[in-house]
Amino acid sequence: MAAKRVGEEPAFILHRYDWSESSLILEVFTRHRGRVALLAKGVKRHTSNFRPVLLALQPLKVSYTLSGDGNADIHVLKGAEWAGGHIMPMGNNLLTGLYLNELLMRLLARDDPYAYLFDVYGAVVKLLATQQEEVIEPVLRAFELIVLRELGLLPSLELETQTLQALAPEKPYVLVAEMGVRPALASDRAALTGQQWCQLQKALEQGEGAYPAAVRACAAVASALKPQLRHLLQYHCGTQLRTRQLMMDLQTL
Repeated sequence: MAAKRVGEEPAFILHRYDWSESSLILEVFTRHRGRVALLAKGVKRHTSNFRPVLLALQPLKVSYTLSGDGNADIHVLKGAEWAGGHIMPMGNNLLTGLYLNELLMRLLARDDPYAYLFDVYGAVVKLLATQQEEVIEPVLRAFELIVLRELGLLPSLELETQTLQALAPEKPYVLVAEMGVRPALASDRAALTGQQWCQLQKALEQGEGAYPAAVRACAAVASALKPQLRHLLQYHCGTQLRTRQLMMDLQTL
């Protein structure tokens, strides 16, 4: 059966594995086909035209073949070119970008497209390359919220999850993995008011404008939101993210 070809697909490389002395397996996030695995033959050779192109956190256009009925786990890379736009993030922003990649690797199933999430990821990566790390915090919280929402892992933020009662505007609430949104306890170190949770929910319902709206809504609550989202993400990932642990270890040096 003739191989089918996917041409010039917008993509980012999330991870890479050694396949042989000269080849790699690439885990790639594509706009229209989701996460796919590509065999990059001979890419480790110094003469390979792909060698300087296949970098993480860089916008690419890739072409590859779908063998057989197109349901094979690993497809064959046939072309790749840099799509341009920005340089590689540096310093802590580089570590943050690697954290985003590991998060998507853990949560995204293969061949399940999320075009809007792809666009938001591309926008965040561009900011990591062009902005100081001090302004990235609300951007990360917005991205984490959108990841959870797109994957169906985020409960409604305007209701108490167990009772389905509307949140009281001035009352503090927390988001926990096992119970969703619940009233805050005296022992809870971070909480948002009902009004703040409802503002986040409203922002996420803005369609194509959800990402900028979520960034604005997160700006005033990013610090309190951070531990709650990290706990929820870790719960769904199953274990502590390696990049997250690396970032914490570096902060203690």
